[in-house]
Amino acid sequence: MTRSPLLPIRPAGSLTLITGSMFSGKTEELIRLVRRAMHARRRVQVFKSALDTRCDTTVIRTHDGISFTADAVADSRSLEAALKPGVEVVGIEEIQFFDEAVVPLVDRLADAGVAVIAAGLDLDFRGEPFGFMPRLLARADYVVKLHAICKQCGGEASRTQRLVDGRPASWDDPIILVGACETYEARCRRCHVVRNVPPAHPALGLRTRAPRVRPAARSESHPRLGADADWPA
Repeated sequence: MTRSPLLPIRPAGSLTLITGSMFSGKTEELIRLVRRAMHARRRVQVFKSALDTRCDTTVIRTHDGISFTADAVADSRSLEAALKPGVEVVGIEEIQFFDEAVVPLVDRLADAGVAVIAAGLDLDFRGEPFGFMPRLLARADYVVKLHAICKQCGGEASRTQRLVDGRPASWDDPIILVGACETYEARCRRCHVVRNVPPAHPALGLRTRAPRVRPAARSESHPRLGADADWPA
């Protein structure tokens, strides 16, 4: 994982992308970095998508209740229109909910000397790349990849599990369906489940339970592999 920059401000501008599954601490990291910028006496604005209805439209809030003032905007054009003259740091929460025009917008801002700090999901509930997020990841100067704790096994979670009436969501469900802990939970790769996956994605089909991990077998060409052996001193 690439560490957060010690100072999220660069004279030439920059794009820092904080990404990972739900419940991985993305919003908390975004708030930490914009507060750090404020301590450095930088002019800061924070935005969120109007699609995010989980809390008040005037704040962004972590699952632990930490909040920060933000402006809810409908799309990238509204975000650009709301920018104040002389802004030095722009924070964007849930950037994956914006339209694709946000990609060239954050590029222009960074090129103009603004430090853009954005947080968003890298994968959708299917475990597929989330819209334009791969393009943002490729353009970012700094990438902060966070992990949560798997709700099933306690392992490192990199996936977002969507549950509908307590059951794993179907592949055909809408990609964007804003919810909270009642409809989503963090899962690891092995515990993540999607129902009704098309044949083109057989590896993502419904799993009733996580597969067992078998011990490595002895290799004929390398007899020491997979077995306890006396290693030379």
